[in-house]
Amino acid sequence: MEQDIINNYKQRAILAAQEAAKFKKLANTYSLLRLSIFALIILAIYFAAKQDNFSIVAIAFIILVFAFAWLVSRQSRYERQKQYFDDLERVNNNEIASIQSHANIYADGARFGNDKHYYTSDLDIFGNASLYQLVNRTATSTGNNKLAQWFDKPANREIILARQDAVKEIANKNDWKLDVQTKLVFALKQDANQLQNLFRYLHMPVNMPGEKWLSVYTKIAPYLSGILLALCWFFPMTRIYAVGVFIINMGLVTSKGLYIKKADIIAGKIGDTLANYATVFKGIEDEQWQSPHNNNLAQQLKGKQTSNKIKELAELINKLNYHLNLFVGGILNLLFLWDIRMVIAIENWKRQNNDNLEAAFDVIAEFESLISLSGLAVNYPEWTFPEIDDRPGYTLLATGLAHPLIDANKRIENNYELNNAFNIDIITGSNMAGKSTFLRTIGINTVLALCGAPVCAKAMQVSVITIISYMRIKDSLNESTSTFKAELDRLQMLLAAVENEPKIFFLIDEMLRGTNSVDKYLGSKAVIEQLISKKAVGMVATHDLQIAQLETKYPDYVRNFYFDIQVKGGEMLFDYKIKHGECKTFNASLLLKQIGINVEAE
Repeated sequence: MEQDIINNYKQRAILAAQEAAKFKKLANTYSLLRLSIFALIILAIYFAAKQDNFSIVAIAFIILVFAFAWLVSRQSRYERQKQYFDDLERVNNNEIASIQSHANIYADGARFGNDKHYYTSDLDIFGNASLYQLVNRTATSTGNNKLAQWFDKPANREIILARQDAVKEIANKNDWKLDVQTKLVFALKQDANQLQNLFRYLHMPVNMPGEKWLSVYTKIAPYLSGILLALCWFFPMTRIYAVGVFIINMGLVTSKGLYIKKADIIAGKIGDTLANYATVFKGIEDEQWQSPHNNNLAQQLKGKQTSNKIKELAELINKLNYHLNLFVGGILNLLFLWDIRMVIAIENWKRQNNDNLEAAFDVIAEFESLISLSGLAVNYPEWTFPEIDDRPGYTLLATGLAHPLIDANKRIENNYELNNAFNIDIITGSNMAGKSTFLRTIGINTVLALCGAPVCAKAMQVSVITIISYMRIKDSLNESTSTFKAELDRLQMLLAAVENEPKIFFLIDEMLRGTNSVDKYLGSKAVIEQLISKKAVGMVATHDLQIAQLETKYPDYVRNFYFDIQVKGGEMLFDYKIKHGECKTFNASLLLKQIGINVEAE
């Protein structure tokens, strides 16, 4: 199955590369044709000088300017198509790399890391080799943020179910999914503040003096210029008037240079970016959606004709950028007061359309996050969408549950059952037997389940719970915090959450390791008994067999599980399977012996 999926991506990548090569050849051809325009201009000047005829130059300039603009447009179109297929090849190759090695061209979310969060640090949610790195397909900064928020805390049951339907639908539209990913690849290199700067600019008027009469004059100017050029052809003595009008036009453009520059500083750099976003909005609007969540998102865009409006703004900004070509910009300003005309048009667009533009871009962020989750369903079809339980007790039922960040050929599946109940499970076992990995497997799959994603399991049913982990406790020199103090702080956070948050599910790995064995046992026992008194639910992994005796004292609340070890011929064999009961075999002495330290029995 996995190889079939990889082969499909490989075939897509090959076809994309072939298309990119075709459009590259076309773009190069039109680039050469552009050079011929300059040759024709020089030829026109030569004949005008030889014939002493200004009209030849004037007519040639007009014709060749339009021809040059047409060639530029065609070449740009082919270059955009080449870039699209280059990006499509890159997107497909990235899916192959993700399946094979969890590599990813998208951000790994390291900037969202927080050692004091309830669970993200202990469960490898953000950063290198993390869940975020595996899942993320968000190219925009707003998409990055939204997906991180989904991993940061569980959604409510209604939202989870709505996302599940949306993710399933997108997973069945893999062509559409890859197309949107491709159209957004450009955003990987985009300045994170670029859109925010645009939003600020759209709410900030330019306030160009004389805008009303200039707006009228810029509409008249093209006709006036055309009439004057025609008169110059038939009545050479009118050339002086044409020159006078053109000087006035350039003077007006120059006098408004400060306002043109003000618009150009922010807007001028984002025209192509907006054009790219317009195609994404269009793709969302035009797709036929069945799931209510996807359809509601699309309707938010359709109702406001978002793609057309964004495309219109992009075209206005790109037309303003014609002045970057001194030759073309000079002619356009001379004849049409082009820069003033475009600045006024952009200002009119801003007045009519700047409301709720941020909300439209948030729709893209939402779709990016849904696309990220759907990638799991596409790449790992053996994974399952969990049932979300709404009974009063705690439910966490799983069959064939495994850790999604461990290679499929190496990870071990386990079953677990907590069915509408209140229990604390004590998990004992040898070193390296799998206790910590099992806790992380429970935690990371629960995070996936409660954001709307499929999970690495054959079946799963889970309540909406909030995970709190107690695993990688470490000291902090910067905060003058010892390991034991850090553990106390974590326990305090856990106890406060149990008091104040609904349905806390804790994962504790070796409690109070920063103190002596007697205090460690007594303190751990006291903490667990306090958690029992508060009807808290979760798991405690420990090497301390005395903790397992709590099952005798609280038979209706505490359950014992263990991971064991088989020793054959001095070799340790692990099956990494969880079993009911308490562990009887430990391996610290064997592990020490392997590094040359013999432990004598007392």
